[in-house]
Amino acid sequence: MKKDVMIVTGAGQIGMAIARRIGFDKKIILGDKNVKNAESIGKTMNDAGFDVVPFEMDLSSRASIRAIIAKAKEYGEIKYLVNAAGVSPSQAPVEAILAVDLYGTAVLLEEMGKVIAEGGAGVTISSQSGWRMPQLTPEEDRQLAMTPSEKLLDLDILKPENIKDTLHAYQLAKRCNEKRVMYECVRWGERGARLNAIAPGIIVTPLAVDEFNGPRGEFYQNMFAKCPAGRPGTADEMANIAELLMGDTGAFITGSTFLADGGATASYYYGPLQPEF
Repeated sequence: MKKDVMIVTGAGQIGMAIARRIGFDKKIILGDKNVKNAESIGKTMNDAGFDVVPFEMDLSSRASIRAIIAKAKEYGEIKYLVNAAGVSPSQAPVEAILAVDLYGTAVLLEEMGKVIAEGGAGVTISSQSGWRMPQLTPEEDRQLAMTPSEKLLDLDILKPENIKDTLHAYQLAKRCNEKRVMYECVRWGERGARLNAIAPGIIVTPLAVDEFNGPRGEFYQNMFAKCPAGRPGTADEMANIAELLMGDTGAFITGSTFLADGGATASYYYGPLQPEF
């Protein structure tokens, strides 16, 4: 029996939750820079009846992105993409955040837009952080959306002297993710496919635990304590959204970013999380 093919990048909790939710009847190519992570998650899923092929890939490398796409094409047309790969402000320096979260995501969406099958759908995991920085100018937003991917890191806004710290780099990367989704969804639409983003708040994952234990741990714990939901989210709750966006129920949704942060951004602007000026 021939199966639809799905690429999942990032062998973490969110990627696995989405893959388990919608991947039960699909051939899943699971990419991660640490192939042992992909193999471990792949074994867990295969033991539960899924069909997963682990694959070593580096989101910051166009050649590596093309390699996982080529591997996926061995099994048929690629109909689904879940991009859950990335690094956090406490895990990596500015250069790595921009190379992986910003440039790598832009390249992946571009390369997938060349091969995605008719009726296909993709989601990329962004972050609430893209909503927490001062507004950019319309021209800066346009540059993040439309600059050829190989020239993205040459933009003035992304030059090292204009980036304050790793959190600022992460915010810029996630803002760029959302703008690239808007730009690339037009090209995906020409192939009869859809593309959206999910911007999670604090989700309980190993990455979040790194943040809780990192230099901004108190800040993050305060954030979910004072958001309307009063708690962090779970990977399965992000899978709920992906199931909508990638299924027939969400057939009219493309080029959008779904903010799912328990109201933390609302509280940041209009509630007890407002910064003091």
